[in-house]
Amino acid sequence: MQHHILSAIYIIASVLFIVGLKMMGNPKSARKGNLISAAGMTAAIAGTIFLHEGEISSIIYILIFLAILIGTVIGWLTAKRVQMTKIPELVSMFNGMGGACAALISLIEFHHLFPLHPAEGIYTEVSSVSTGTLVCIISGLVIGSVSFAGSIIAFLKLNGTLEKPVRLPRYNYINLVILAFVVGVSIQLFFTGHVAVIYTLLTLALLYGVLLVLPIGGADMPVVISLLNSFTGVAAAFGGFLYDNHVMLTGGILVGSAGTLLTIVMCKAMNRPIMQVIFGAFGTHASASAATAKGNVKDISVADTAALMNYSRKVTIIPGYGLAVAQAQHAIHELQTILEDHGVEVKYAIHPVAGRMPGHMNVLLAEANVDYDKLSEMDDINPEFPNTDVVFVVGANDVVNPAAKTDPSSPIYGMPILEAENARNIIINKRSMNAGYAGIDNLLFYNPKTSMLFGDAKSVITKLVTELKQM
Repeated sequence: MQHHILSAIYIIASVLFIVGLKMMGNPKSARKGNLISAAGMTAAIAGTIFLHEGEISSIIYILIFLAILIGTVIGWLTAKRVQMTKIPELVSMFNGMGGACAALISLIEFHHLFPLHPAEGIYTEVSSVSTGTLVCIISGLVIGSVSFAGSIIAFLKLNGTLEKPVRLPRYNYINLVILAFVVGVSIQLFFTGHVAVIYTLLTLALLYGVLLVLPIGGADMPVVISLLNSFTGVAAAFGGFLYDNHVMLTGGILVGSAGTLLTIVMCKAMNRPIMQVIFGAFGTHASASAATAKGNVKDISVADTAALMNYSRKVTIIPGYGLAVAQAQHAIHELQTILEDHGVEVKYAIHPVAGRMPGHMNVLLAEANVDYDKLSEMDDINPEFPNTDVVFVVGANDVVNPAAKTDPSSPIYGMPILEAENARNIIINKRSMNAGYAGIDNLLFYNPKTSMLFGDAKSVITKLVTELKQM
């Protein structure tokens, strides 16, 4: 009877996951969708704990609830304190923890299923375990370990600890050789079950995860985060197979498929082959030879910018990481509102990899209650730039750099960009002339139609609003 009730709870939880995920596709329903998914997860956890068949000692329950309590407190405090600019780092850390859990599940189940030979230190009775179980253990261990190690490196890169990509000679070949060793050792583990082999495989998988992400440049980091997210989901799905847990399987498949689709979309957005991402040395090409832009830079005052915007018919705002750093999302919404009150059409142009992770700008603007209909994707907004009076770039850099189209030596060459250079006037708000996340100069700064409005985004936009209110 308990088994049937638990199955019913798992089905309900799976439906709640799917409904919640669907609702997260729209900013207006995203918060409710998150709560619905959380309710499904809570029901699944409670059902697993209280409806488990078989005798379990009290100490196990104490340890489970202690772990849930500690995790809840840490998660709640982290979520309350984390800044919007730190969200990509938080996502990387969550990815890493998910991958580590999947790898640990495989290790623990390996020890449960394979009794240790007392004399030789060899796990015997390999043939008594089904092929499917062995495949799930090995796959979960490898994918989870790669996701964990890669996510930790991504976290260190995003928080600035590892600022520059590490590039070794013939990096592609090194990664391919290690990947070949991972496959070879996996096959050996499948047929032998030796005690040392699984830990050799764990070490190789962790090394591959490190080397996979280590050479990645800043401009390519959003794609890698999506890829690691999909790895974590797939690893969790193998855990679901291993435990015959339908809700864990469903959750893993949803995360894995969503992450995979997002990775494909990101690769398409950046004109990167998906196989190049998976097999390593992604983002290593040509950065060292990237040309440094030369030319004159023209300044503009806040008052002149306000006048130019006020007498425009159409203004397009391109938000970037600098907007998030300055926490200027509410100020930019106020600027949009006052311009519209003055009869100016305002839109936001969102590049698929703007910020530090996919969807970063969408979340940032949703926090300021910017109407989702005001946001335009790159393919939709690019044809409109020739008819745009003013493009206002706030803290964005690589996603508007014309070098992506004109400079074959640039590390972002081939990446589709927001074609801001086609607008009649270009205003760029930045703190300084420093290079963007990809570490290269921006040719757009030296465009004759471009004017630089230096300063902190929140301060500058607030002054712009004040000027516009007086017009």
